[in-house]
Amino acid sequence: QVQLVESGGGLVQPGGSLRLSCAVSGSFFAIKVMGWYRQAPGKQRELVASITSSFATNYLDSVKGRFTISRDNAKTAVYLQMNSLKPDDTAVYYCNANIGVSRYDFRFYWGQGTQVTVSS
Repeated sequence: QVQLVESGGGLVQPGGSLRLSCAVSGSFFAIKVMGWYRQAPGKQRELVASITSSFATNYLDSVKGRFTISRDNAKTAVYLQMNSLKPDDTAVYYCNANIGVSRYDFRFYWGQGTQVTVSS
């Protein structure tokens, strides 16, 4: 069974940094795009950043220049380095990945979410 396990959230002061990690476990054929979403209280979930299997990246405008998404060489983990954090970045962050359980069966999986709180 495929699972996404996240870590790295927490409380940080404005201007600080955090690094989120998401590891994929279980048996699978391949992983295509991986990404990070976030959802603040009373708001819709939004895509923060994504990275393809060929390492092409895409970012939400409000995090460009502050956040960096990456994935490891084995392509079984994705990371989000968050610098210059602002109170508006406070949200639950979710890892998402498009994973093939077989050659022709790709599905989207979600992590359990990790809280990021930016406050003085």
